[in-house]
Amino acid sequence: MHTEGVAKAYDRWAPIYDLVFGPVFARGRSVSVEAAARVGGRVLEVGVGTGISLEQYPRTMRVFGIDLSDPMLDKARQRVKEQGLRHVEGLAVGDAERLDFADDSFDVVVAQYVVTAVPNPEVALDEFVRVVRPEGEIILTSRIGAETGLRGTIEKALMPITARLGWRTEFPWSRYESWARSRGIEIVEHRPLPPLGHFSLIRFRKPNQERTTA
Repeated sequence: MHTEGVAKAYDRWAPIYDLVFGPVFARGRSVSVEAAARVGGRVLEVGVGTGISLEQYPRTMRVFGIDLSDPMLDKARQRVKEQGLRHVEGLAVGDAERLDFADDSFDVVVAQYVVTAVPNPEVALDEFVRVVRPEGEIILTSRIGAETGLRGTIEKALMPITARLGWRTEFPWSRYESWARSRGIEIVEHRPLPPLGHFSLIRFRKPNQERTTA
């Protein structure tokens, strides 16, 4: 997978994305927005796509959305205008692996179905940590791959196909655990989502270094 290829894949998805994936990912969108609302403040939604989740955020929050695909963002811009979503602070083309924001800029980072769609997931996760404030949260909804067994074998075999569509099928939970442990990041929640539990809500919390060293 490479960034240009992912961008082109989602450019192709833009006209039909809401129709194909809107109902499938509805539960994940709702729980991630609910989790972000409990943190409150300023939120960065990485991979905002067509902006389908923007109207769900409380109007007391400020939302900035980025996406690799400008055609997807065109849909989001139209949605913001038509629905009068004044809590949306801005929308811009942006790369999850190279966020154009200062350190500690947001109270929460939300990334829905994004981590398995970037070429270097740990790099993106590091960027999420960088731009969120101490004790802020990183909230993901993501597909969790199988570690072993028939499902794991199938997921690995499908990777050449799904990579061209814009995402990877194999990404086990152990990879998230290893990343969090190596960075000193707290795992707050890992909750499989219905109906089959292949997707999960994942919440991380950035440590407050001043507090931990006091």
